[in-house]
Amino acid sequence: MKNRSVSVTGATGFLGSQIAAELVARGWSVRAIVRPGSTKATPEGVDRREAPLEAAALTAAFGQSEVVVHAAGLTRGRSDRQFRAVNIDGTRAVVGAANDARARLIHISSLAAVGPGTPARPAHEDDRPQPLTPYAKSKLASEAVVRSGAHVPWTILRPSAVYGPGDREFLPLVRLAMRGIFPLLAPSSTAFTLVYVDDVARAVAMVADDQRSVGEAMFIGHPSPQTAYAILRQLAQTVDRPFKPRRIPTVLLRPLALAGEIAWHVGRRPLFDMARFAELRAAGFVCSVDRAQALIGFTAEMSLVDGFERTLRWYRARGWV
Repeated sequence: MKNRSVSVTGATGFLGSQIAAELVARGWSVRAIVRPGSTKATPEGVDRREAPLEAAALTAAFGQSEVVVHAAGLTRGRSDRQFRAVNIDGTRAVVGAANDARARLIHISSLAAVGPGTPARPAHEDDRPQPLTPYAKSKLASEAVVRSGAHVPWTILRPSAVYGPGDREFLPLVRLAMRGIFPLLAPSSTAFTLVYVDDVARAVAMVADDQRSVGEAMFIGHPSPQTAYAILRQLAQTVDRPFKPRRIPTVLLRPLALAGEIAWHVGRRPLFDMARFAELRAAGFVCSVDRAQALIGFTAEMSLVDGFERTLRWYRARGWV
């Protein structure tokens, strides 16, 4: 080992900040790699370093790090070009810098890179990928960059749908729920693998401490998938509102998705677009989590009940709801 030092890209983001905090708690010396000029706060106890997603700047920022966690990424955007610039070209820069620093690489990808799965036939790590959206395709391409370009030991983690404190994507659904509105956008039986953000951070820390997963890709998710109906029902219980789900027919969703695409092109960030529409039309997003258990002994622990309650408390404490 060098000095038990780890660099985390995207360390001011929803997931990256929790990863950085978890690593600090486990005794790592953590460098938070942030965009130049960023005013977002970093977790306590980290060394803040500003660097763009460019190889030379990142090599200097990584310094003598033993491990690099690449958590920076674009999850939503208006064009393929945006996803390529951040998720593919940015990963290429991180890989080059990790090679120069001789640092083991943990790359954060997504279940979306592999595509849909159901409880009867969950997605497995070695399935033929079927990415549905530009984001998903860019994450799959980022994995290819790691596999082909990394000359250092690497591990790819593919979290399922991540939620928890700090998550702005989940926030609109909570705000609707607090008004007693529960839109059922997918068939009620469509199932999803969810995972609480702290569980993902713990998985990353376990990989940093354990080299048995080198050269592997692993899904990270809770072992119990949840249907769209069950998710909304639990949300209703969490916010203490009567549960009266409203099924939104596909004939209405498509125009909303098209309107979202227009919003992107006029500089606004829509809640719903064609990428979200494609995901909701899928059979489900359920993955097997057996490989992470077998390789590093990881199992997601946070139940949906406790996860939703903790998330709501966090939102309320900060005045988000």
